Amino acid sequence: MSHSGAFLYDGPGPRARRRILLGSVVSALVLAGVFALALVQFGRTGQLDADRWTPFLDWPIWSYLLVGLRGTALAAALVAVLAGAFGVLLAIGRLSQNRPLRWLCTGYIEVARTLPVLLLIYLMLFGLPAYGINLPVLWKLVVPLTIANAAVVAEIVRAGVLALPRGQTEAALSLGIRRSQAMRFVVLPQALRHVTPSLVTQLVSLIKDTSLGYVVAFTELLYRAQVLSAYNRLLIQTFLVVALIYLVFNGALSYLAARLRTRVRRQVAPPSGPAEQAADRELETPVVR
Repeated sequence: MSHSGAFLYDGPGPRARRRILLGSVVSALVLAGVFALALVQFGRTGQLDADRWTPFLDWPIWSYLLVGLRGTALAAALVAVLAGAFGVLLAIGRLSQNRPLRWLCTGYIEVARTLPVLLLIYLMLFGLPAYGINLPVLWKLVVPLTIANAAVVAEIVRAGVLALPRGQTEAALSLGIRRSQAMRFVVLPQALRHVTPSLVTQLVSLIKDTSLGYVVAFTELLYRAQVLSAYNRLLIQTFLVVALIYLVFNGALSYLAARLRTRVRRQVAPPSGPAEQAADRELETPVVR
């Protein structure tokens, strides 16, 4: 009963589950049909011929693409660390009782969430050099992504804090702990544990956003694929292989997020043992006087 506030919505009923299953089956059939039509079209145009795929069995091509994957991972890791730290500070600032600080953090979050990341990259590429500020190529990608993702992380963390029972803060304050200490040592660790799956899911989106590095000629996976396809004249094959790499990389992170989400739900699930059920029945039984 005390954990009921940890859930945002009730589970679907039998009718909703049937509708979800029907929609899933129809969507799977449509996707399978589109995939089959694509294979037929590729076969007619000769895109499935063996000589167009055998070059990808050579290690030099994979070594070339893996260098781009390393650049993608490096940029994503830097943005994840910087945006995570900055986002937590923004979330604390937006929840602060200091009105100017709260307004400042709120204004930053709302503006950063509405600006396209590509626009921020163009500002780094063309705007700042006009004023004598010319960042390295890596940071021309990392800084805009950090600006945008910090706002998203801040909202995720803030939602996690607001989802916690208010009694957590009140109990800490009753012990003589200052409000800032209660946030840092009591509320924030619990909130971060609950929103970890959402943060991992945001990391998947971040990895896809690193593909914008081609704008600044940063050596990431998609940029390497463009250069490779211009060299070997195998446009479709190259980008299908790169799509498979993204699928494996992001699929692993999505699986991790799903496992973490299941673990969190188990930790916040209401007690179901015999003693707990008996206590619940006692609480629900009306007292006759």
